[in-house]
Amino acid sequence: MDRILQEISAVGPKLEGMDNAMVTLTAETRSMRLEIAGFQSQISRLDHRVAAVESLVALQTDRDQELLHLRNKLTDQEDRSRRNNICFLGFPEGIEGTDILSYLRDTLPKLADTTFDPPLEFQRAHRFGLKRQNGKDRPRPIIACFLRHGQARQMLQTTRTQGPLRLGSLEIRLSADFSKETADRRRAFLSLRPRLRHLNVKFGLFEPARMLITKNGESRTFYDSEDLKTFLEGLHDPTQPIEAAAQFPQDTQSQARGAGQPETVLDTDGRSTIDPEARGRDLERLTKSFDDRGQVLQAVTMHTQLSDRDKS
Repeated sequence: MDRILQEISAVGPKLEGMDNAMVTLTAETRSMRLEIAGFQSQISRLDHRVAAVESLVALQTDRDQELLHLRNKLTDQEDRSRRNNICFLGFPEGIEGTDILSYLRDTLPKLADTTFDPPLEFQRAHRFGLKRQNGKDRPRPIIACFLRHGQARQMLQTTRTQGPLRLGSLEIRLSADFSKETADRRRAFLSLRPRLRHLNVKFGLFEPARMLITKNGESRTFYDSEDLKTFLEGLHDPTQPIEAAAQFPQDTQSQARGAGQPETVLDTDGRSTIDPEARGRDLERLTKSFDDRGQVLQAVTMHTQLSDRDKS
């Protein structure tokens, strides 16, 4: 009996120790609940911030798409407004005298060895750039706006078939006039000519800025020089055929007329907007930085589930 009493007496301190441990555990549990509540509040704020960021991204994407569309339309309209312009390179400084319109009207038919019916007429013409102080400097180009678009095309076609014009011993070169964006795109295409020749690919640059290439009897049109670079990198295998011509948008006038067929004829008067894939490329780069937002939402969901489990 004494032994049982001794064991019962020994249980008392142990129970007291367990009570102390329970008090400590209860305090720690209360602290953990407070921390979990803080985490839930932070996660809730993070959820709202992520939702706000997604809304801003969607809004910015729509705005950028609209801005890109307006930019493409503006470039197309600027190119159309320059269709009657021709740049003449090589006329000596001051040779036109005081009446540049009369000089061009009298000189160009002789240089081109062709007749114009009706006679050439210009809306305006002038040199552009700072006036040369030294007679040895390269003369400033002359830009002339033809009254009739057909005569401007006829002038360019003459130089394409006969070569540059000759003014005595001087060589006069002609070029169409484009907006800066279109000129940059054409320049990017022209930089690929050595590679095209090396690969024995026939090519032609058409207005405003599209490259038609032919390989193994198959043709394809490119509106973006980067797409052409990617395609040329795949020509290491000579047996690889060129894909069928892609569907590209028609010019804005054709769209206004409701034409539904893709453009297949490439002529010197053609006009087109920028490839939609090129338009979407800028938007893809814009939204690429937000690719991790799905992971953020996943982390928020996981923390919320853990908090709910701790409460239960």
